[in-house]
Amino acid sequence: ALNGFQIDVQLNIMSFLSPQDLCRLGSTSCYWRAAVQDPLLWRYFLLRDLPSWTSIDWKSLPDEEIFNKAFSEVSDNALYDYMAVYKRSCPQGRRSLKSSRPRYGTVTSFLQSLVTQAEPRFAMFGPGLEELDNSLVQKMMTCPEILLVAGLPQRQIHGIGSGVSFQFNNNQKFNIVTLYSTTSVERRRAREEQAVAVNKMFYQESSTAGTQQAMHYSVIAQVRKVCEVVDGFIYVANAEAHRAHDRQEELARILAMIDPALGPPNRPLLVLSCVSDVGVKRIPCVYVAHQLQLNLLHQPWMV
Repeated sequence: ALNGFQIDVQLNIMSFLSPQDLCRLGSTSCYWRAAVQDPLLWRYFLLRDLPSWTSIDWKSLPDEEIFNKAFSEVSDNALYDYMAVYKRSCPQGRRSLKSSRPRYGTVTSFLQSLVTQAEPRFAMFGPGLEELDNSLVQKMMTCPEILLVAGLPQRQIHGIGSGVSFQFNNNQKFNIVTLYSTTSVERRRAREEQAVAVNKMFYQESSTAGTQQAMHYSVIAQVRKVCEVVDGFIYVANAEAHRAHDRQEELARILAMIDPALGPPNRPLLVLSCVSDVGVKRIPCVYVAHQLQLNLLHQPWMV
């Protein structure tokens, strides 16, 4: 019988099982119920599977310390329940993400569960709109199998933003106002010169936190008007692993957009973790969430 082997041999065998099969093994007897909860085993599953998870949200983000601290550094009295962390964080374990269209069902179920308006409006912004080789907006506009365009651009904000109505599943409409850091001419010139375009959506204000100078942004008046009327925000993050990212500055700009002074404090934030091409190495969404320090936000969010 399997339980006749030494513990280390049992753990080695169990490491080849899927987490689902391991849970089934635990339901066979009291002995295996205790054996399959071994924290070392579930920490292994967590570190192995976490990079491949396609989504994470404000309820399921595992503590950064869980996978940064070596197992030998954790005392017996402070052991995490890695099994519970895995089951809570794994996308397959989150009931709300089950969909017949898994690629896009996650996004729509998140937004639909938090925004009750019949035709909600979202402000979309972020470096992933401008830095990637392939345009996300162009992809959205030209792929009716993903999203059907239901209306032409509704507004222009001095060349840096425009609105489009989309239709999902042929019945649900929503509006996305796309906000760029600067005009298309300036963005094109910056790409040609391999320079960073000046972001015209924000202006920097100095503030002091303790003895350190903190980075603080506010939005320009035109963007402020958009933030006051939208029902949620979509942040397009550049998740290409070979690029350098200033996530601290990105967080400061996210905070400026979702400032509670501009509207209801519980409006959801959807972060799209994007790369130019399927062949480009992607930063896992859990790491993007930690890099952007989304755990500091007070409203629902998902990457």
